[in-house]
Amino acid sequence: MSEAIRGLVLLHGRGGSGRDMRGLLAPLGAEGLAVATPEAPGNSWWPTSFLAPMAQMAAPLAAGLAAVDDAVESLGLPRGEVAVLGFSQGACLALEDTAGGGARLGAVIALSGGLVGTADAAGEVQGHGEKALDYDTDLSGLRVLVTCHENDPHIPLLRAARSADVLGALGAEARFIAHPGPGHQPMPDGIAVARELLS
Repeated sequence: MSEAIRGLVLLHGRGGSGRDMRGLLAPLGAEGLAVATPEAPGNSWWPTSFLAPMAQMAAPLAAGLAAVDDAVESLGLPRGEVAVLGFSQGACLALEDTAGGGARLGAVIALSGGLVGTADAAGEVQGHGEKALDYDTDLSGLRVLVTCHENDPHIPLLRAARSADVLGALGAEARFIAHPGPGHQPMPDGIAVARELLS
């Protein structure tokens, strides 16, 4: 059984900040948790879409993953007692950190995000090449939430849904929520489930 969540790392999206993400603490019922809010250089974890070729994503993704690990460690808690919640770019970063083999967290919440991928692959997604999502991490028992709007200008719905499926296949207790219509922001139903995961 997962340990109680005592710490929370909040990962902002493009153009956002840690201060922005702290605005979610009250809706999440997380005011009593130890919180870390790492900041991306220039307020962006990477300069392009997360769908870009791996050659463009490799360096900024590695830097972002290191920032996540540093933020988790800064809380001084066992990783099983820490959740990571990200929005947009931050959501993609949170999922990639988890699937890529970091020591298992207490929960991972990706609001409007999807896996970056492990390699370029055949096919096309929103003007970019498809990605392989080949991971071998054991995520048994990890609680994961992935959300996405049906018509999100930045996160393809199919990539978000596929990301939840991939994590589920690795053993995670993965839940996917598709928000109706267009949009790219946290929604009440996603926040409600996230609150459950953190409580």
